[in-house]
Amino acid sequence: MSFTPQKRIETANGGRKAAAVLLCLLILSFFGCTCSGSIAQRRNDKSATLYVGHVGTSFPTSFMPWLSRDGIAPTVASMLYNTLFSYDDKTGGFAPLLAKSWCYVDLDGRPLTVDGSYSGEIDHDAVERYYSASAEDHMAVRVELFDNVFWTDGEKLTVEDVYYSFDVATDNALSNHAGAHAWTADLLHESSGGRLVKQGMFTYDHPDLSGTYHISESERDTVMYLHVNKVFGAVTTLFNTILILPEHLYKPIVSETQQLNNKDPKGEFLKLYQNPVGCGAWMLNREQTNAQTIVLDRNPNYHLKAEDGSELYKIERIRILLYLDSNTAVFALRKGYIDLLDAAISSNYAKLMEREKDIFVSRIGGSGINCLVLNVNPAEPFDNGMKLLLGNRDFRRALALAVDQDELIEKTLDGAGKTAPCGLISKDNALLYEPNADILSETAAVRLEKANTILDDLHPEKDKSGFRLYEGKRISFEILASPGAQDTVAYLQRQFARIGVEVRFKAAGSAPETTYLYRSDFDMTLQTVILTMANADVMYRAHFVTRERSSNYGKLSDTLLAEHIEEMRASLDLEYKISMIKRLQVETAQTYYKLPLYSADVITAARTDRFSGFGLADDGVFGAETLQNLRRIAD
Repeated sequence: MSFTPQKRIETANGGRKAAAVLLCLLILSFFGCTCSGSIAQRRNDKSATLYVGHVGTSFPTSFMPWLSRDGIAPTVASMLYNTLFSYDDKTGGFAPLLAKSWCYVDLDGRPLTVDGSYSGEIDHDAVERYYSASAEDHMAVRVELFDNVFWTDGEKLTVEDVYYSFDVATDNALSNHAGAHAWTADLLHESSGGRLVKQGMFTYDHPDLSGTYHISESERDTVMYLHVNKVFGAVTTLFNTILILPEHLYKPIVSETQQLNNKDPKGEFLKLYQNPVGCGAWMLNREQTNAQTIVLDRNPNYHLKAEDGSELYKIERIRILLYLDSNTAVFALRKGYIDLLDAAISSNYAKLMEREKDIFVSRIGGSGINCLVLNVNPAEPFDNGMKLLLGNRDFRRALALAVDQDELIEKTLDGAGKTAPCGLISKDNALLYEPNADILSETAAVRLEKANTILDDLHPEKDKSGFRLYEGKRISFEILASPGAQDTVAYLQRQFARIGVEVRFKAAGSAPETTYLYRSDFDMTLQTVILTMANADVMYRAHFVTRERSSNYGKLSDTLLAEHIEEMRASLDLEYKISMIKRLQVETAQTYYKLPLYSADVITAARTDRFSGFGLADDGVFGAETLQNLRRIAD
């Protein structure tokens, strides 16, 4: 039996609806029989305990902060540990976390700030004038930590913890962590096997032997200097990506044979992985944490406080409960088993929950642009077959013209999203958006006609079903994606069928980057791209230049584009840098490599019968800012 693309969609939707009805019956039976204690626990809980639902296959058993990006692991890690700063989207700057201030300094250690102080506003004109004229290969950055930060075992956090974390991140022999090595790519410091190769960090205990950077005895624990590449974005990943580790616990046990990212932790490693000693606002409650529940207690010694001097978070405890599927989790929220869901939910549920009396639904415009990535330059031994067609820019342009973003938004997001330009920077970004990069803005009918005209020249021969042929075979590609993206793939299947190109869904599995993407073993895949002023220096290179273990999955190789990206990175003139980012939007759009599909709204939901404060911040219902606003409603 053969299905047309439309029939596949209808059948899939019908099957899901039937399955959902059956699942609801099972859920009702399940909760009615076994979970009365759980719902009673939340409703009878008079403390400021937040009950959070998480959808996933399992909870992490190890809490080493750099260990995993999967599921809830990074969320928990960021609550137990801290980075130096967080990036503030509202101001375009860095908000204090472990560090209270930073600035560029000249090569004699003098601050390049508007008021001449180390805590003053960065004088970007002064930075440009000074370092553009400097023959040195680096810029110097001064960072000052808060002096009242403690690890949860009582030890004080100092710049030596930061030094160790950054140092081991550069040392792949000790860290065994490719991501950490990438995070420190613009830090001009390197160690190998515990041996210092190049010093680019300076503290009281690791001084600059030339005597350039003076650090007094009183600044011993709090002040350090960094040498970074002459790139404004060099500090971004250092400041808001690397969670700082406790040196006194990790340094004694990390070696080339027992690496930081330990695949088989035993003894002290296992103990530390399972009993994290952090410095964040929350602490793991090991006794109450198990395979189904993660319990976090508020850290009473957390250094950041509210403006009135009280605890920054009024919530005393967070109890995270595991659900194996979204239907069950949404049912639990609606019926009062939990206070909120920790991650975005499908737009299919939004209208349902917006009708509920005690449920708040947050809709936030997404910062990411969902793209269809084409394998334009496959590596051996996968440089064969149909994917070779994707190396032709005109063929790729035809695919891009065939994408109907409005249909995808309406059908797969229930309208909860907006169209995205080919330059991959949203129209909402008033600072960076370049309208000349929006090169697919004609009507769907006009674009479809152009796409077919292109392909009629390239591959005019078709089979009896209307699909185009290449060397006598139907042109057909697989789209590597997660099960949750099957609707998107189904509609792309219908859209590409209009130009005679077949696409099919292929399950990405649990580790697609390692299994397929880095190896070049794929035709097409779905990827979310986020490009901002804060990450442009890092992410333009990652998406369009670096070909080994990077976000450039399709291994695009464009010499001129790469040169322009490096020119943008190297510019210390902010106005020129912005003009270069606008130029890059046009150039990357014209590669027809990462085809924009849509920018989805982030939809999250929470109950309002136990906590107030939802909707006072724009980071969803489980963001740090929202959690600071929550207050327990008196019974």
